[in-house]
Amino acid sequence: MTTSVKVSIPSAFRRHTEGADHYDCAAADLSSLLDSLGGRFPELKGHLRDEQGNVRRFLNIYVNDEDIRFLGKDYQFKEGDEVTLVPSIAGG
Repeated sequence: MTTSVKVSIPSAFRRHTEGADHYDCAAADLSSLLDSLGGRFPELKGHLRDEQGNVRRFLNIYVNDEDIRFLGKDYQFKEGDEVTLVPSIAGG
């Protein structure tokens, strides 16, 4: 079952999303959400998953301000969930 989810897109990724700062989509879980984002914004796809299809190591994903890793790998989205993508920024 898919639900309506709002994804906040950080400024670092907006050059890959035609400037969009959010994306509303229907998704059941993280995999379907990433598929939807990658389908809508093909240039963003490589920033979300690695070559094996896993979430990129330096991409943090939050659902309603909770790190998705703590919600469990099988977390199913609920209607109205808000997802935030946060790329780690290296620096020194």
